[in-house]
Amino acid sequence: MGGLQDALSSADMLLIDDLHAFEFTLDKSGLIIECMDGRELRRWHFVPESIAAARFEPEAGHWLIDGPDGVHRLTCLDAFTATDEDPD
Repeated sequence: MGGLQDALSSADMLLIDDLHAFEFTLDKSGLIIECMDGRELRRWHFVPESIAAARFEPEAGHWLIDGPDGVHRLTCLDAFTATDEDPD
């Protein structure tokens, strides 16, 4: 398995602690995730060391990643897109 870094590079959307996050950035400073929780904007920042140390739980299908405020569940999702082609 390539690790969380590889999973993030191909993800279109994330679930963090069961919240949908469409806005996330992965770069050399780490992973930054933003999402709305009701009317509240929530933000998380994970350093590269936390990304490298994340643990995948195959039964649950999510990653456990340590942040400054505790452990979080992170699920990488691929978005489905419609095509313009009609099926035969």
